[in-house]
Amino acid sequence: MGALVWLLQWPIRAVVLLIVAALPLGVEMANFTTALLSAVVIGLLGTLLVWPLRLLLGPVWAVTSLGGLISPVSLLFNWLITIILFALAAWLIQGFRLKNGLVSAILGALVYSVLSAVILRLLGLDVGFTRAAALVGGAVA
Repeated sequence: MGALVWLLQWPIRAVVLLIVAALPLGVEMANFTTALLSAVVIGLLGTLLVWPLRLLLGPVWAVTSLGGLISPVSLLFNWLITIILFALAAWLIQGFRLKNGLVSAILGALVYSVLSAVILRLLGLDVGFTRAAALVGGAVA
């Protein structure tokens, strides 16, 4: 079931990227094919880089959030990781452009993550991070 959910999420996330590109945030998406590729790359980057980024940012997070006691700081660090992944995907994919650089990455990543979460939850297709990690690791069928 997990792989099917991910396959269903893929075009929905691509449509969300097109919605983000239609908003005045400075995010440009050439076409639906570019959006599909971008959705895959963002997902793959998230799977491959989230733990290294957390390890890299972990000491700063631990100090500034008092080891997780201050939850808004934890939210900001998760958002920072999302911004990095969004910007990296735009850098890698021709046709996915951030016109205003960091500002477009910040706004685009925020809108993309919120819209994706809301739409996927409404459709019953959301997969929590721990469940997604277990699926990748083969622990859940």
